[in-house]
Amino acid sequence: MLDEDEIANRLLAQEPGAFHFPEVYGENWNRLPIGDKVKIGREFLNAVRKGCFPGVEDTGRKNGGGRVYLKR
Repeated sequence: MLDEDEIANRLLAQEPGAFHFPEVYGENWNRLPIGDKVKIGREFLNAVRKGCFPGVEDTGRKNGGGRVYLKR
């Protein structure tokens, strides 16, 4: 399950620009089973689209195997 408060705190430290969600999630991303990655990634996408993370938007693009987000 996506911890929106934790992700919001990590996004505060994120430099403006394009990013992939695993960069924000942290080093434990690679330890998650693929099903959990898909579920959490979808939860993040939906939260971004709902405006839960001000200044962060979905670019609608994928690059390097993942969706690209933009922090303003």
